Amino acid sequence: MCKGLAALPATCLKSAKDIKHKIGFLLQKPESVQDQKLAKEKEKEKAISVKSVAPVDAEKWKTSFNSLMKNNVGRTAFAAFLKLEFSQENIEFWETCEDFKKLPVKQMEAKAKQIFQLYVDVDSPKEVNLDSATREETRRNLRKCDVACFDEAQNKIFTLMENDSYRRFLRSKLFLDLCQSPMDEKQCGLEGKGNLHEFSSRLLSHCA
Repeated sequence: MCKGLAALPATCLKSAKDIKHKIGFLLQKPESVQDQKLAKEKEKEKAISVKSVAPVDAEKWKTSFNSLMKNNVGRTAFAAFLKLEFSQENIEFWETCEDFKKLPVKQMEAKAKQIFQLYVDVDSPKEVNLDSATREETRRNLRKCDVACFDEAQNKIFTLMENDSYRRFLRSKLFLDLCQSPMDEKQCGLEGKGNLHEFSSRLLSHCA
């Protein structure tokens, strides 16, 4: 047996590297063609042409959390704030549920399981803050998967953001800056188009 890498012949080392490469390739989980297509469609839907945000527009977001969430730019600014608070999984889950409702019925079952495993299940990678009763109700809904599968969980997260993060957002420097004066496109780097995450990063980099 070889006692160390130095003792291994070149052919052995090459074979080991080839095996490692193949294992790494197999362990990767590329998105399905359908998921890639949905992602591209989502990007198009969220593409925003922003040159400035007038104070009057930002003021409208104060009227209600629902008004903020219905506005693309407002929701993007709120997402940037949640990223600062390390709780962006909440708005990601909410938006994922909205996208889920638009899926063809035949695709819902598989997608619902993915969403549950990513956001809802205990110790999931992006677990959102749900009570055990809502979590179990959502688990049962997977058996009869339909557009209402995540309604209860989505509403709970909406209420959580409304009663908690939204109030802090309205007091944040990010929001106050938006209300005070129009944002110059050069100063804040918002010229052109960008998706949710690109716009969020620009807000964090230039306007936080």
